[in-house]
Amino acid sequence: MNIILFTNLHGRPGSLNLSRPRIYVPLLSLGLFLAASLVYLGFQLAQIQPQERLAAGPHWRLEVAQEQQRAIEQARQESQAHLDALAMRLGQLQGQVLRLEGLGQRLVEMADIDQGEFDFEQIPPQGGPAAEAAAGYAVPDFIEQLDKLSRVLNDREQQLLALESVVRTRSLREQGVPTGRPVTSGWMSSAYGKRTDPFTGKQAWHDGVDFAGKAGTEVVAVGAGVVTWSGSRYGYGNLVEINHGNGYVTRYGHNRDLLVEVGQHVRPGQAIARMGSSGRSTGPHVHFEVLKHGKSVDPARFVWAKRS
Repeated sequence: MNIILFTNLHGRPGSLNLSRPRIYVPLLSLGLFLAASLVYLGFQLAQIQPQERLAAGPHWRLEVAQEQQRAIEQARQESQAHLDALAMRLGQLQGQVLRLEGLGQRLVEMADIDQGEFDFEQIPPQGGPAAEAAAGYAVPDFIEQLDKLSRVLNDREQQLLALESVVRTRSLREQGVPTGRPVTSGWMSSAYGKRTDPFTGKQAWHDGVDFAGKAGTEVVAVGAGVVTWSGSRYGYGNLVEINHGNGYVTRYGHNRDLLVEVGQHVRPGQAIARMGSSGRSTGPHVHFEVLKHGKSVDPARFVWAKRS
């Protein structure tokens, strides 16, 4: 291929001959040179990089090992701190168990309950078929202590709940039993049983006892219970009747004023009326009756009894 060139110097054209052999040879030489350079450079890099990696490898592995050791030590310290806190809490719980046992023992003695029924000094008997062992723990002794403490606490809780129920039932029963005098002041003017009727002068049966006193003297409940009557009744005048449970009922007759209503809960010693002379009465007094399962009984043994 010929290229014609024109210049302004002499006004004559010139030519440049670019034949194929003349242009391919330099290009081919340049390509071979570049290829050889790349091969040589790759060989040198292949020799250098493994040496650098080998030189840096031990130092890198040492840093990784040290980092892992620091992480393990930190985890161990944190675990030990948690175990120390749990051990302290375990000691506190054990102290609470001892106090609960002491309280339970005193309650048993105060309530006069058979100590064999509520034994706070023994771990409750247990049993059952053997179960497959669970996976191991890192701190088996600690876990065993927690399990033992849990069993003791559960047992003490059940015993105290049962003891509370027994004491409460006994307390309610004792509070419901008629005990003491139905007046705050006064004297017994008529006994239970046969007597001379003050109106007819004949022998008649007296279902209660009479307490004479000053008009307006407080009449009090002799036991806890529920008011089942508060109003006028033939022969009794203004009457208060209280159901104490366990078959006990008390009646307070001839009152001037009534201080309670039907359905009201009353406690021992609570004022329920004021002494008067309503109904079939010869003067200010309280007619006091005690019934057991619907039958009248002598109130005297309840009047002179003392509440525990």
